Amino acid sequence: MVTRRITITVPEELVESIKEHVDARGVSGYIATAAHQDAMNRLREWADRLEEEHGTVTDDEQRAALDRIAAIDGWHDELRAASGEAT
Repeated sequence: MVTRRITITVPEELVESIKEHVDARGVSGYIATAAHQDAMNRLREWADRLEEEHGTVTDDEQRAALDRIAAIDGWHDELRAASGEAT
C-alpha cells in the first residue's frame, strides 16, 4: 500500500485518547485500523442493502457459493502446479 504523510488538526482530547490506545503501530497504525473498520462498515451497509433488495442468503446458497470458491481455488492450485509455480 502506498502511504503519504499528511498533517491534520483534531481536538486535543482525541489526540490524548488515541495515544492512550496505541501500541507499537503508533498513531498511523491506529488510523489505518480505523480506515479498515470504515471499509468493513461500508461493506456491511452494502450487504444490508443487497439483503433488503434480494432477501437473505439461504444456507444452501451459502454452501453452494463456498463450494464454488473451493472449486476455483482448486483449479488455481492445479494451474500453479502445472506451471511449476510455488503454492
